[in-house]
Order: sequence, then C-alpha cells, then structure tokens
Amino acid sequence: MSRAPRLGLAALVWLVAAAPLAAQQAAAGDTLSLSLGDAARLAAAQSPQSAVARLSADAAAARVRASRADLYPSIKATGFEGSHTLNSSSFGIDFPAQPGQPPLFDPNGQIIGPVPTPDFRLAASLTLVDVAARRRVGSAQAAAEAENANAAVATDAAAASAALAYVTAQRADALVEARTADSSLAAELLGIARQQLDAGVSIALDVTRAEAQLADARAELVSARRDRDLAQLVLRRRLGVSLDAAIKLTDRLDVPQLAGGPPVDSAVAMALAARSDVAAARAAATASRVRLGAARAEVLPTLSVFGDEGYTGKSYNYLLRTYDWGIELSWPVFDGFLRTAHTSEDAALVHEAQVREADVRTEAAEEVRGALLDLASSREGVDAAREQLRLGERELSEARERFTTGVAGNTDVVLAASSLNRARTGLVDALAAYHTARVELARAEGAIRSLP
Repeated sequence: MSRAPRLGLAALVWLVAAAPLAAQQAAAGDTLSLSLGDAARLAAAQSPQSAVARLSADAAAARVRASRADLYPSIKATGFEGSHTLNSSSFGIDFPAQPGQPPLFDPNGQIIGPVPTPDFRLAASLTLVDVAARRRVGSAQAAAEAENANAAVATDAAAASAALAYVTAQRADALVEARTADSSLAAELLGIARQQLDAGVSIALDVTRAEAQLADARAELVSARRDRDLAQLVLRRRLGVSLDAAIKLTDRLDVPQLAGGPPVDSAVAMALAARSDVAAARAAATASRVRLGAARAEVLPTLSVFGDEGYTGKSYNYLLRTYDWGIELSWPVFDGFLRTAHTSEDAALVHEAQVREADVRTEAAEEVRGALLDLASSREGVDAAREQLRLGERELSEARERFTTGVAGNTDVVLAASSLNRARTGLVDALAAYHTARVELARAEGAIRSLP
C-alpha cells in the first residue's frame, strides 16, 4: 500500500485547525491573533499555493475515474432519419434478364433511390479481458497518489513560507520597540544636556550633539515602522488573508529557555519518515514503475463482446428488427515499434525517479544536519548578543553618570548610546536567527505544521 499522503483527509484536518482562527478573527473585529504555529497551519489550509496544489490533486483523481471507462460497459443509443441514393454498377453484380426483356439495371449503372432509411438502434460492448487497461488504471491511481504527495509538498512550502514571514514580522516589531527605546533615550539625554547647559556646567556643543542623536533616532524609528508595515503585508499575502486584515502576533521574539535540538540520528529518521518531499519522491518512483508495467502490458491480447439491436426500413409503417453481435479477440502484432519505444522511455523514467528519490533522501538528511548546526549556532549567538546588550547598558549608565556630574561632556554618552543601539539591533537579529533556525529545523524534519 502506498504511503503517499492522502490530501483529502489532510486538507480536512487543516481546515478544522484553521476554523478556530476564523472564529477568533470574527470575534475580535477583523483582528487575527496568531502564534507561529497558527500562521503555518493557516497558510497550509487556505493560501493560494495550497489551493492550487489541491486542485491539481483533484484533477488527478478525475483522471483515475476517466481511466476506468475502458473497463466498464459502453452503451449507445442512436436514431437516424435520412435517405440515400446508390449507383447500381457499384454492386459489382450483373443481374441477368429474361430473353427478349431489357436488363434489370443499366449495365453502365443507374441511380437507385432516393431510399428513405429510418434506423433506431441500441449498441453495447464490454471488454472481458484487457490487462493493459487494468494496468493503465493502476498507473493513473499511482499518478494521483504522486500528485497528492506533490500537493503536500506545496502545502508544507506554503506553511514554511508563512512561518518565516511571521518571524520577519516579529523581528520588525522588535526593531520598532528598540528604535522607540532609542528615541526615548535620545530625548532624555537631550533634556539632560539642556539642563546642564542652563546650569552652566555644559557647553552648547553637547546640546547640538544630543539634538543630532535624537534626529537620527527618530529617522531610524520611521524606517523601522515602514519595515514593520511591509513585513505585515508580506505575512498577510503568505497567509492568504485580506491585505487589510489586522494581525496580532501572539508570540514574542524571545527565547526564555534555549533548549537543545534533538539528536541527529533521530531527527534524520523523523525527516525520512515525515517529510512530504520524500513521500512525493517515493510516490513518483512507484508511479513510474506502475506506468512501465502498463506499457509492457500493451502487447497482451484483449477480449471483448459487442452487439446492437434496432429497427430499420424504408418507412415508419414497416420497420424490421435487425441485430448483430460477436466476440472479438484483438492481439497487437506490429505497430512500427511504438510500444517498444514507450517501454524504453518508461524504463528510463523509472531509473530517473529512483535516482531522484535517493537524492531527495540525501538532501533531507543534509538539511536536517544543517538546520541543527544553525540552531546551535544561533543559540550561542543569542547568548553573545545578550552579553553585548548588558555591557552596552552598563557603558551607557557609566557615561551618563559622568556627564550628569559634569566630569565629562556628552561625547561618551553619545558613543555609548550608539553602542547600545547596535546591541539592541544585534539581539533582535540573533533572536530572529534563532527562530528562523527553529522554522528551518521543523521544515527539515517534516513537522512544519506541528509548530506550537
């Protein structure tokens, strides 16, 4: 039995998972509250990419039903009303005449008719034995399962794309908070500089430096807000919701407890068992093998029965019942090597699918290992960024104290504030890198729709 994902059941699960989100959105007055996992599942359920993939799978299922037509009885009813003329010489028969009598028909031919011919008939046929047709049905079924698996690949890709867009939106929100804090700090330092100037313990240059710092902080805040709005637009597009919908991110860009990743061997085993692209490659290899079997079966004979019955005559007043029936055995003998060429082509496609499957499995293992390395590296990066932020805050505190007491000008304060600005940005980037690594690991393991 194929292990390819069944899209219909999976789609139902996704839609059920997305239903509370829709209710939540309606209850909140067009505000959609989403966690990282919610975003992935919502994109899987309703993004355009997922919808197109499901429609392709539906089309493949319809092709399976069409392929079964060769195994079912064929019944056709016809009705004919018309007339025709004949050339008597086309019969190829000389009709002798009695001595002294003219011939029945002109030896050179003459027109007979027009002859009215009403004809009403019911015809049926049934294939009794057709191995090739049955194998074509199996090939269509295998192709449909492969299309289901491909749809799952597209759905996982949509979920991963939405999750990454969610992390980008988180980063943009955190940068707005950081730039807001920078602006507040710059405004506070400007106030201190003016107080120092009024008290006669500072110079006007200190006030100018503070004003320039505040102008820079406000410009960066404007840019951060623009980036946040753009990130929200991208996230809405990935989720397949209205571009005007209000979205609230319930997950903060923070890592309260940095847990380690799973062991490499178990993560790789999980990926090989759960990844949709591995299942799709396996289904494609199976479909190619079944298609090769169907091509080889084209040389086998077919056995069918047929018959029709109806009424025909020269007028509706005198219709006679006629019928014919028979059993037909058909065995292809020579077709210009067409079937041989198709078999060779399908055999090459089998080998190609096997190579692709092996490559996808290797790629999955590589991506899992790389994602684990990224997760470990980003975890260390967060620790380093937090330490830089701690040192930046201490540096600013010491520089502010020196400036407030009049021991030094505000040059050290401005430099320390710039360092703190960079440290805040560095921590936001480190946290975003960590959550991106989480998403990539979930995608690599085939668990993107299981994110919390």
